[in-house]
Amino acid sequence: MAHFAELNDNNLVLRVIVVDNKDTADEEGNEVEAIGIEFCQNLLGGTWVQTSYNDNIRKQYAGIGCTYDPDADVFIDPQPFPSWSLDDNHDWQPPTPRPDDGNPYVWDEESQTWVEVNIDE
Repeated sequence: MAHFAELNDNNLVLRVIVVDNKDTADEEGNEVEAIGIEFCQNLLGGTWVQTSYNDNIRKQYAGIGCTYDPDADVFIDPQPFPSWSLDDNHDWQPPTPRPDDGNPYVWDEESQTWVEVNIDE
């Protein structure tokens, strides 16, 4: 099975669908993205890009709300917090690294700090 993401005019993922292998295959049975895109466009209209549930292409699986960067040919997760920035690997990074002491933390956007979570409560 192949997966295809529908994009809006701003390359935001609107939905992801599963397409049967026979609808993406050439005469020799090889999966061809262009054939799958044509299938999706004929069936539903819109703009489509293949994504991989196993993260084999385009960095990561496209989810609703992700953005497709056509220049880098990757899907980018939504920005988790306004203060986080995108690194060269297309991953969101906080202004300060998460503590590496093995304890659970959550990001507090207001204070711009990591707050330790007490899981015993």
